Amino acid sequence: MTLSDRPNLLVTGATGQVGGALLETLAALGNVVAPPRSEMDMGDPASLRAAIRNVGPRWIVNAAAYTAVDRAESEPELVFAINAEAPRVIGEEARALGAAVIHFSTDYVFDGSGHLPYRESDATGPLGVYGASKLAGEQALLASGAASLIFRTSWVYGATGKNFLRTILKLARERESLRIVADQHGAPTWSRDLARLAAHVIKRCERVTGEAPGDPDGLPQVVGQVAGIYHAAGTGETTWAGFAEEAIRQVRRANPGLALAEIVPIPSAEYPTPAARPQNSRLGGEKLFNEFGYTMMDWRHSLALVLAELG
Repeated sequence: MTLSDRPNLLVTGATGQVGGALLETLAALGNVVAPPRSEMDMGDPASLRAAIRNVGPRWIVNAAAYTAVDRAESEPELVFAINAEAPRVIGEEARALGAAVIHFSTDYVFDGSGHLPYRESDATGPLGVYGASKLAGEQALLASGAASLIFRTSWVYGATGKNFLRTILKLARERESLRIVADQHGAPTWSRDLARLAAHVIKRCERVTGEAPGDPDGLPQVVGQVAGIYHAAGTGETTWAGFAEEAIRQVRRANPGLALAEIVPIPSAEYPTPAARPQNSRLGGEKLFNEFGYTMMDWRHSLALVLAELG
């Protein structure tokens, strides 16, 4: 296969944690194109449409999102433009091109009630602007008629970018103790695991497309058969305090002489924020495994790999 024969894969949000991992992971599958904001503004539908048409992608992997949960409460118009309107535009353009879409969503579409992992069919009920905008984005993409796969995830982190783990590791070297919320339950998800999931799904769909007799351009039909919402979060569960404690435990084991803060578990009520957080962010991954044979990594395992990468 020559370079010109390779399909174009358009990645949005390439400067983010998941987007950056996608650039590396998808490179073997085609020409990965990630236009800068000057050429593809997620908050500007005309700019987004023009970029998609210029690239002519076979796959659009949308990792772009407005994720500043607290700030979102004060600028809902921008939040909905990026998290809800942009997925609608992506869906419309993908349908016109015959392209397929992978879109990442969030546990924040739920209200966090209960103690069991959420299934894809469970009722949604976002608590704030961010969650409401992401739910609207899911609905807009599905309504567009595009062949699309939506992966809801939670507590994303990695060795790069701004995230809870890197913040905790920095503060743990500067302070004697850290007060961390211990009544919000979920699972940390490695950004690279999400990128690997995207690659796995693309390869699987392309293989089925190639095996479809007399239908060499049947990607929308193939993806359409498995289209919909899937939960894709790290396996196992913990709390934010538990995540911090395990990270510090692993770092101490590798660096016995290193002075690090003690974690002090606290209730959410002692750490008020402008936007409410779901207390239950558990996401069940059975549907993902049953359809694609993919199991997300246990959060402790991925944590060890990320800490090794951080050195």
